[in-house]
Amino acid sequence: MPKPRILVTRRWPASVEAVLSERFDVSLNRDDVPLGESELRQALADHDAVLPTVSDKLPEAVFAGDIRTKILGNFGVGFNHIDIATAKAKGIAVTNTPGVLTDCTADIAMLLLLSVARRGGEGERQVRAAEWKGWCPTHMIGTKVTGKTVGIIGFGRIGKAFAQRCHFGFGMDIVFYNRSQVDPGEAARYGARQLGSVEEVLAASDFVSLHCPGGAENRHLMNAERFAAMKRGAFLINTARGDVVDETALTAALANGTIRGAGLDVYEAEPQVPEALRRMENVVLLPHLGSATEETRTAMGMKVVENVTAFFEGREAPDRVV
Repeated sequence: MPKPRILVTRRWPASVEAVLSERFDVSLNRDDVPLGESELRQALADHDAVLPTVSDKLPEAVFAGDIRTKILGNFGVGFNHIDIATAKAKGIAVTNTPGVLTDCTADIAMLLLLSVARRGGEGERQVRAAEWKGWCPTHMIGTKVTGKTVGIIGFGRIGKAFAQRCHFGFGMDIVFYNRSQVDPGEAARYGARQLGSVEEVLAASDFVSLHCPGGAENRHLMNAERFAAMKRGAFLINTARGDVVDETALTAALANGTIRGAGLDVYEAEPQVPEALRRMENVVLLPHLGSATEETRTAMGMKVVENVTAFFEGREAPDRVV
């Protein structure tokens, strides 16, 4: 029996590509250039499985015509870049990679919080530009982190891991909003308490960190009204998905002092980042580094391998979302 034909849409860690090549008839994107809509549509027509990443947009139009693909093995936890309803209607399974990127993404959220509070990005730019004039008592005064209140929107794996770092590492008080009720005993493990609405969390927090899914339900969850509901002088951290934040409203809130600063790892139209945000000194900008460690990216790839292998062996894919 011939091996299933599989397309990997971007370059993955070499060790993962080697395992895929052993098990399947694999086509690799050796140039690592993102595929366009027509190329993705052709991939679905020509391959038994397509392994996309967050950089691949699969709207309804991509699923038009004859489709050979039976499974999309997504490299990542979030899958709002895939039209899940259409994939399901076409009989295509979709899997993701939960769990393995929890710690590294929580670490990046902590990096952003510390960097924007203590003006680390500004300071590094000043030193590199040879503009630092030496230590003085009023130079680049930031905001203390220890003992402050952090509000978390979305108390899943990553939200909990971030809460653990904040509470036990920096003595921060934790409040959070989650769509479903979290057992108070479970929340207490992280020094956290659940509030009844996003607005309550915003009003109570010196730092607000987003850890909720992207997609239509949460699109622009942080809008002008919700920025106005934050404490004046508070900071926003986003390592979730870019579409959760209305970037126009964020830019205005930063410019007029509604909030003091922001730390962002994700953007609405990646890799494009609005020029207005890039010009602001009170914003720390990272290029979607949440899971970018050798250990995590390899583990993510191996999760996809496990899912696709199980699927083609007739077993239930362990991380199937559709």
